Amino acid sequence: MEKVIIRNGEKTDIPSLLRLIKELALYEKAPDEVTVTESVLMEDGFGANSIFKFYVAEINGEVIGIALYYIKYSTWKGKCVFLEDIIVKEEFRKHGIGNKLFNKVALIAKEMKVKRLEWQVLEWNEPAINFYKKWDANFDNEWINCKLSYDQLQLLN
Repeated sequence: MEKVIIRNGEKTDIPSLLRLIKELALYEKAPDEVTVTESVLMEDGFGANSIFKFYVAEINGEVIGIALYYIKYSTWKGKCVFLEDIIVKEEFRKHGIGNKLFNKVALIAKEMKVKRLEWQVLEWNEPAINFYKKWDANFDNEWINCKLSYDQLQLLN
């Protein structure tokens, strides 16, 4: 395999970012759930009040993976990094690219001196669970994820 370069995501990577997001949604059996657009990703990643950052894995100028993260805050611990997703194109999986991306986010979390690096994994996603077990991650079976959808929020007075 060619040399993999891990670098900061740039504005020109937004189309590749969206393609990978859609690939992940297909893998997770939810292709119709992706409603984010390139313009939203551009604004949220590079606008005046950007709320996420991402790393890109590339080979010969082709984006083959990303790791998207943002800062969150714990009232008990303080500043934390939340890893939203690591996505590697299917044909490039099993080559350590996910490891490189995860390590890059973990190192930035360490440099920022955050109290935790957090992420979620679907309970049925055995490859991802096994990947995180290699990092000796703590799996939390105590907390339940909750959310209100956009439509539910629109019903509020």
